[in-house]
Amino acid sequence: MQITKQHALKGNVTVPGDKSISHRSIMFGAIAQGLTEVTGFLQGADCLSTISCFRRLGIEIRNEKTKVLIYGRGLHGLSAPSSVLDAGNSGTTTRLISGILAGQDFPSSITGDASIQKRPMGRIFRPLSEMGASFVSKFDNDCAPFTIRGGHLRGIHYNSPVASAQVKSCILLAGLYADGETSVTEPLLSRNHTELMLKGFGADVKSHGTTAVIQPEPHLEGQKIQVPGDISSAAYFIAAGLLIPGSEILIQNVGINPTRDGILKVAGEMGAKITYLNKRLVSGEPVADLLVRSCSLQGVTIGGDIIPTLIDEIPVIAVMAALADGTTVIKDAGELRVKESDRIAVVTENLKAMGADIQATPDGMIIRGGRPLHGCLIQTHMDHRIAMAFTVAGMCADGETTFSDARCVDISYPEFFTHMMRLTQH
Repeated sequence: MQITKQHALKGNVTVPGDKSISHRSIMFGAIAQGLTEVTGFLQGADCLSTISCFRRLGIEIRNEKTKVLIYGRGLHGLSAPSSVLDAGNSGTTTRLISGILAGQDFPSSITGDASIQKRPMGRIFRPLSEMGASFVSKFDNDCAPFTIRGGHLRGIHYNSPVASAQVKSCILLAGLYADGETSVTEPLLSRNHTELMLKGFGADVKSHGTTAVIQPEPHLEGQKIQVPGDISSAAYFIAAGLLIPGSEILIQNVGINPTRDGILKVAGEMGAKITYLNKRLVSGEPVADLLVRSCSLQGVTIGGDIIPTLIDEIPVIAVMAALADGTTVIKDAGELRVKESDRIAVVTENLKAMGADIQATPDGMIIRGGRPLHGCLIQTHMDHRIAMAFTVAGMCADGETTFSDARCVDISYPEFFTHMMRLTQH
């Protein structure tokens, strides 16, 4: 894949379904009673890993591409898997399914690719063990592969040291099987798709501040779910539309959940005027069409409460910052170091190679913007968000930008390059 400098992007794009919501639709449909029908499901590798795992747990799932049908068997309807559950590259699959498996009366083993086998799972082992499940990590390093033995779970109140929707969701899902109430308090509010969707299926979930509380043993009923477009995928088109002079892009059907819309707030602080059209609610989630026009951007400071609402967008925000006037400081984002790659190190390495003035810090970066970028070989480290962020950088850079492996975009957005290049043909 070669990317060259572009002049003016024009047209409409509909990004694929939200990855977080797609994962949850399969999981919650599997433990609900009856049929769940999902439209707009993200047909990316991560979400297909979730389908594969639940099929191994005895759930019939028909993936008809335009819709996915899940024939749920209720909270206690899963069967012991005959082989290891493979979560592929998906941290969401690994952590959320563990919460459900903690409440089963059979053992399960979970593995994943090389990246998953380095990602920290101790953050779910601790609360689930406190609830009554037990874990054995194959290499005794609190990572996959591991075996989980479900047990008779007790409700707990857990103070999570990290603001992580995966950790919170894992504990809430285990709470469905516990004796008594289970609650999770986070240091900052993470995305709330689990709470919204579980409520839609019939669970008793309440939220106040940064605490979510769930009651056990609900009767979950299959639902019809329409998955909105993923704002994390829209972020690359937002950035490209803002950065490439003369651009005007309409991004249709984007989820704008306030626990996820940090990219829009930061773009606004940097000077962007993004127009929201056709605001509506879809399956309980706020959605809009976004009209993005190019403009000059200013450096900003990003930290604190907003970080969980844009954690996956920081690589492309760093690209925006490199091309903005002034200095951008990103802090409180140490979680980036334990994603599919160490995104602080990888973003810094690649932007430096393109000529940017960027310095890594333990929990973020300092970017002195305004220097022209030049094309180079981008090391993706098999991280989909790195490949997509640096596609945008390449479209703004002199010369040619190439990638060590661009196909990793299939994890979340298989048609990414096709959709982006279509906007150049006008």
